[in-house]
Parts: sequence; C-alpha cells; structure tokens
Amino acid sequence: MNAYRRRVLEHLRALLAPIAPVGRALDYGSGDGWFAHSLLAEGLIEEIVAVDVQRREHHFIEPQLYDGERLPFDDRSFDLVYAVDVLHHTPDPAASLRDLLRCSRRHFLLKDHNHDTALGKWTLALLDEAGNRKFGVPSLYHYQRRWNWLPVIEEEGFEEQERRAKILIEERPLLRWFVNEFQFVGRWSRAEAACEDVSA
Repeated sequence: MNAYRRRVLEHLRALLAPIAPVGRALDYGSGDGWFAHSLLAEGLIEEIVAVDVQRREHHFIEPQLYDGERLPFDDRSFDLVYAVDVLHHTPDPAASLRDLLRCSRRHFLLKDHNHDTALGKWTLALLDEAGNRKFGVPSLYHYQRRWNWLPVIEEEGFEEQERRAKILIEERPLLRWFVNEFQFVGRWSRAEAACEDVSA
C-alpha cells in the first residue's frame, strides 16, 4: 500500500462511517481492486461488485469487464456506487456520472479532482500521466472545472451530505500544493433515501 492510497482510504473511511455497513456496492473503475478489498476487509461494505474496462494482470478482486458505455446493471441495483480517481478518464464524465447515479438506490461517493485554471488543468495532466502511464491507463484530461459536475449530481436527484476539498493526500513539502490543491472527496444520497434516514 503506497502513501497515496493509504490517505485516500482514510478519507473514504471517514465518509462511509456514518452509513456503514453498506450492504451492496459498485466499485466503478476498480483497477486492481485494492480499495474494494480494503473496504470489505474493514467491514464498511458487505458486498462489492467491481467493474472496469480492462483487467489488471495483478489484482485483489476480479472485475466484471464491460465496454465503457452503459453499465450492465439495473437501475438502483446497489446501495452505494463509488468511484476513486476514475471519472476524469472517461470520454464523457457527465454521461458516465449519470450512468453511475442511475445504478445507485441510495448513496454515491466520489473521489476525484477539481481545478479553476488552465495551469491547474495542466498540473493535473502531468500528475495523471505520472501515475497512470505505467498501468496503460489513458489520460483524457477531462477534469472537473469549477465544480461543474455537481449540478449533474443534483439533477439526478442526489443531495450532498459531505464534501471535502483540497484534502491532504501528499505530505512532502515540495509536492503539497501540486497534489492537495486539486483533490476532493464527497458523499451524496438520493433525496428520498436521505428522508428515509432521518425518519428511521
């Protein structure tokens, strides 16, 4: 486990704590399945279906492969859908986001990036290439700018429960700004599900 993954897992753990244990979850773009494996081991989620467009040679959890278009799952078939540093790799993040939300009955968790300037975008591009080239994952540079994904989430009927921006991911002084400035994690709940939680 590298330091980046460990710190991301800490943030995921904190956001999942209020709703854990989650029954059935979808890990979108699961990669080698390390996050899914960790969340299962900690008992935060009881069952995880991992899905991706390619299979890693070395993996913790075998993913279900699909073509990257529409996810092969029924509407609202998972209690939680989550994605970690994946959405910006899709050809159309807004369309992929709507498809993810379609599959969630209750909760949505997203770890990704946000920037405000052209310099921020190209900083993210450099970091992306450095982190993904060795795995053969293409960097399409479709990063969220000025929180322009948030209206999509709201339009699909989800309410923000918690969002953390500029989160601590990198501790080394020379890299803190280049990494932490662009990181965020958040959790949303389907509006009617949030009402059910309050009344329960």
